[in-house]
Amino acid sequence: MIEVISGDITKLQVDVIVNAANERMLGGGGVDGAIHRAAGPELLEACRAMDELRPGVRCPTGESRITPAFRLPSRFVIHTVGPIWRGGGGGEAKLLASCYRESMLLAQSHNLKSIAFPAISCGIYAYPPEQAAAIAVRTIHSTLPQCPTIKRLILVAYEPPMVKTLQAAAESDTQ
Repeated sequence: MIEVISGDITKLQVDVIVNAANERMLGGGGVDGAIHRAAGPELLEACRAMDELRPGVRCPTGESRITPAFRLPSRFVIHTVGPIWRGGGGGEAKLLASCYRESMLLAQSHNLKSIAFPAISCGIYAYPPEQAAAIAVRTIHSTLPQCPTIKRLILVAYEPPMVKTLQAAAESDTQ
């Protein structure tokens, strides 16, 4: 069920792409910056329109929010905030799993059929790639029964080493 591809998530024609956002939801570097640039200024305005739960926080770590995709080929963007790696003792695994689960459940609640995820927290947030990939695949498989509308699920990475890591996790989970 899980496809792993190498490429640019902003080019995918799926119902929804997932943005590895920050709690402010106002753009940033990496995947977040690329998605904001490709979607155009309307995405920033849609994110700014979201209520702050506390100063500077529109989407707490482990949670997800949805916006239109504007100039992207996808219909929507789900913004999720992965944990910053701090050695593994601060609940990072639980928070990372929550990102995948909450994003899938949000897609399900909008009756979306296809979703593409980046490698959440594996960039500047420094989550160890092998651990993050295993959490992603395990969480996706355990959440899929609650998401009957999702028919296509993609893990996408831009860098070849991360593509190989995601492929290895997806293959080991099916064996």
